[in-house]
Amino acid sequence: MPVHDWTRVSAGTFHHFHTAWITALSKTLNGGLLPRGFYALSEQVTGEVVPDVVALHAGEPYATSNGSLAGATAVLEAPPQVAVVHELTEEEAYAVQQNSLVIRHASGDRIVALIEILSPGNKSSIGQLESLTRKLSSAIHHGFHLLVIDLLPPGPYDPQGIHAAFWHFGQGAQFKLPSDKRRTLVAYEASPRPRAYVEPIGLDQILPPMPLFLEPGWYVNVPLEPSYAEAYAAVPERWRSVIEG
Repeated sequence: MPVHDWTRVSAGTFHHFHTAWITALSKTLNGGLLPRGFYALSEQVTGEVVPDVVALHAGEPYATSNGSLAGATAVLEAPPQVAVVHELTEEEAYAVQQNSLVIRHASGDRIVALIEILSPGNKSSIGQLESLTRKLSSAIHHGFHLLVIDLLPPGPYDPQGIHAAFWHFGQGAQFKLPSDKRRTLVAYEASPRPRAYVEPIGLDQILPPMPLFLEPGWYVNVPLEPSYAEAYAAVPERWRSVIEG
């Protein structure tokens, strides 16, 4: 199945596709592609990547049975009196919610690698893009390999795509996308001298397999196209008709 133009859909629709693709990729990896001892989990990774990722804990509700909170003021009844209120856009809110696919090893369940599928919110502002590049740089710094999938065209904050934005940020090198291939697949091998394996792709091109490094010098080839097709089939027909024009 060829790559589609995801700029045609809403942020919520892409988030739905993103979630489905993470699930399909995890099935592929855990279904025998990863060597013994390695496994993939869909996890929320926020901020800079450290030797473990965020854990979400469910606590007891603070509100009373009637929904009020004793001693506190309801925003709907009395909004805070401040000069400016900033709220995340829909794209940014979905970017905060999105999961990564984290590859771990059974020996201590340590992180080995991450797969990141970019969403519109990751590139919606200079702040969001810098947050993403810091996250990627932190992962490389801690020795975690990366597979980054960017099916969105370059924007004002990444005019040559995500690899150029990240590689310039983290390594000081330059990169330019071909004029006819404006999406990016890139695998990063974490080592004292990190390497990037870049595959620019164009619309209507079939996604090629991409390397996912598990140790320096060792990788598995991830067949992206079958999981992409599985995730696309989960997109509602109403939005598939928009995507396909």
